[in-house]
Amino acid sequence: MRLKPWLLSSLALGLAGLLGWAVYDRLEGLGDESAKRAGRSGPVPVELAAVERGPIALRRSFAGTLDAHAQFVAAPKVGGRIDRLYANLADRVTRGQLVASLDNAEYVQAVNQAQADLAVANANLGEAKSLLEIAERELARVVKLRARGVSSESQRDTAQADQLAKQAHLEVARAQVTRAEAALETARIRLGYTQVTAGWRGGSEQRVVAERYVDEGETVSANAPLLRIVELDPITAAFHVTERDYSLLRTGQAAELRTDAYPERVFRGEVARIAPVFLETARQARVELRVDNPERLLKPGMFVRASLVLDRVDDAVIVPEQAPATRDGHPGLFVLAADRGSVRWREVRLGILEAGRQQVLGEDLGEQVVVVGQQLLEDGSAVSVAGAVSVAKP
Repeated sequence: MRLKPWLLSSLALGLAGLLGWAVYDRLEGLGDESAKRAGRSGPVPVELAAVERGPIALRRSFAGTLDAHAQFVAAPKVGGRIDRLYANLADRVTRGQLVASLDNAEYVQAVNQAQADLAVANANLGEAKSLLEIAERELARVVKLRARGVSSESQRDTAQADQLAKQAHLEVARAQVTRAEAALETARIRLGYTQVTAGWRGGSEQRVVAERYVDEGETVSANAPLLRIVELDPITAAFHVTERDYSLLRTGQAAELRTDAYPERVFRGEVARIAPVFLETARQARVELRVDNPERLLKPGMFVRASLVLDRVDDAVIVPEQAPATRDGHPGLFVLAADRGSVRWREVRLGILEAGRQQVLGEDLGEQVVVVGQQLLEDGSAVSVAGAVSVAKP
């Protein structure tokens, strides 16, 4: 069976088309490879930034809350019914001021009872003194009669025994007086406890009532809290830090505080206390700032943001934050060579980072570094400078 001529012609044309397409595709691929090799061998476009020297600071911001610098809880030392409260929420209180009084009828009666007991003891003491004087005179008379031979030895012994008994009775009476005086003083002290005063120690002379726990007429037990009185100037700002920042903190470091209540105000403080231990649950340590608060604008419980300078270098080598690159696991910079047509790789150590400015430590860093295009560079790569940027100012 013979193929028709037109069918043979169609097959020949098809084979020729497939062969042409394959050749074209191969040539296209070779062209792309050549273009890629040509691109890699040409200079890499980069952007540069100047290496600068100047001060740089490590700043950290922490969120915390305000606490009262000191507080005093006014509480009675005896139980009873509250007769009157002399201070209320937000009132200013002076050291030693009377803030509450309890119904004292029972304690007044106890004082009267103690005074009566003391009077009885004093009367017994007077009687004992008189009896002792009588016994001593009787002993002296018997001794004289014995010297004359009128009285017997037994009479002298009896008189002497009586004198000693009366002397012991006098000592007992004196002890009873002392005990009655102590009981009276105790009764007076307990009566004084019905007057509750704000007797805090240290700090300023004036504080503010932060909380009131009871109302007039309530019956309270001994040591039940009545009022919480806090000191607002100065005030304490507390926050927690991790191990990374803990070693950089020192007492006396300055701090700036901001709060949502006064967004335009900046309050000044300093580190007052640094906890010597970390919380096991959070692995953080507590830090307290002392903040002057003469206008008493800051209140305990407010949320604050504290900014501290943890470290500072006055003469540092500074580049833009995006300049450092990594090669073989080591940080470094690509610096513009003297011919201005190539770059050199310089390993560095990274220091303080502040607002887009990176401190670097190393040798032979030149005057300009690559900030865009580092991913295409190796040591000695040819470059073409496409632009320049400056180091951002903090």
